[in-house]
Amino acid sequence: MSELMDLTGRRLAEAIRVGEASAVEATEAALERIERRDGALAAFVRVTPELALAQARAADRLLAAAGDGPVPPLLGVPVPIKDLNMVAGVPMAAGSAALADFVAPVDDGVVTLLREAGTVMVGKTATPELGLPPYTETDIAPPVRNPWDETRSPGGSSGGAAAAVAGGMVPIAQGSDGGGSIRIPAAACGLVGLKPSRGRISTGPNGVDGAALATSGVLTRDVRDTALALDVLARPWPGDDRLLPRPAAGSFLAACDTDPGQLRVGVVLTPFITPDAPVHPEAIRAVEKTIALLEARGHRVEEVGVPFPAEQWQPFKDVWSVMAAQAPIPPEREHLLVPLTRWMRERGRGVGGVAYANAIANGQQLQRQAASAWADVDLVLSPTLAQPAALIGSIRNDADPARDFEDQCAYTPWTSTWNILGAPAISLPVHRARVGGGAAGPVEPAEPAEPAGPMLPFGAMLGARTGREDLLLALAASLEPDFAPGS
Repeated sequence: MSELMDLTGRRLAEAIRVGEASAVEATEAALERIERRDGALAAFVRVTPELALAQARAADRLLAAAGDGPVPPLLGVPVPIKDLNMVAGVPMAAGSAALADFVAPVDDGVVTLLREAGTVMVGKTATPELGLPPYTETDIAPPVRNPWDETRSPGGSSGGAAAAVAGGMVPIAQGSDGGGSIRIPAAACGLVGLKPSRGRISTGPNGVDGAALATSGVLTRDVRDTALALDVLARPWPGDDRLLPRPAAGSFLAACDTDPGQLRVGVVLTPFITPDAPVHPEAIRAVEKTIALLEARGHRVEEVGVPFPAEQWQPFKDVWSVMAAQAPIPPEREHLLVPLTRWMRERGRGVGGVAYANAIANGQQLQRQAASAWADVDLVLSPTLAQPAALIGSIRNDADPARDFEDQCAYTPWTSTWNILGAPAISLPVHRARVGGGAAGPVEPAEPAEPAGPMLPFGAMLGARTGREDLLLALAASLEPDFAPGS
């Protein structure tokens, strides 16, 4: 039954509902795929077969008791949880040796919602330490490898989630995005990755918003699975103070079947935060292919400028560093952190109260500047990443963490802006190409001499105004039938 994992989450849920497969069979199929494939990819830091099979048996009992009545929308579908989110009774190291002994006392809010939707928790997926960098390489597990090319990273910080989905082990995986951490691995692994609007998905009763840069979400193989998962996760909890309207279609899944109308799409190829960063020609090609798809459907496409000078992004470093410093690391275990984390935490401790308040205010000002700069367009299109999936070890730099951070910014010069703006953005797998045998990441030459090596995916990113996930999903669903493999 391992072929069940080749289905979308929706199709698998339907197969279980109509009796073509049981939840136990689907779970066993996922566990078999994980056992067979994860040795090469290291997507999972922990597999939970006993918990998963118990949940699957409960799902089958619920289905039998329901008869012809309604059942949860993802009943029996295996969905792993990123190891930055708590699952009660399951260890959570957050990619760090300093947290190796922590066992989660409760479920996070998103875990509760996924469980109530009927999903089966087959394990915890790998994340870099505290979810900080856009690669998934830690000191407590092997580096996570990209299913398209195992010498390359799947990105991060939801790298394990992306490898699990792209590697055919599960159809949907939970992730989170604080600076691109869903969209980066989606682009690197040829998946759909949506960062919802600020406030769309609550942190739940055991979380706080803090700087409100990060949000939960999923990685999937198709747009409608992403929409269905958003319907599951976009439920308010008591105490939420950011409540966004539901889509006019009634659900995000229904929005996928609506006509987005004729849209005005602005294109930005200049990197937002590192204007001089080299951009690979195939990353540009992904945008060009998206433009062709848009124009073929009657949408108006025009160039627009960057929303603010790159130096105005710099206070984001203060916010990100303070977030790293806030992590509850026992002082006696601080030495177990990787150099990048120690550097960021030390930097964060040096950010004074006024500087932090100014950084938050700066982000709010950038929201207004971007809204003004892009007032004449409905959506903004850019590459998701400046380069193809990075070779493992090509960005991580323990000897020079400051350079590590600079190279991260050059690799991901568009994604973090949407976290600052609080607006939704989606990475779509529009293009694939061979890029040559040289190094990937910020050091890759702009023009590889000889195309060689395996096909690699490239993502195009579309961003919308806050609250307009429905528009992004409607447009993405309309484009999806024409996503092409490229050269």
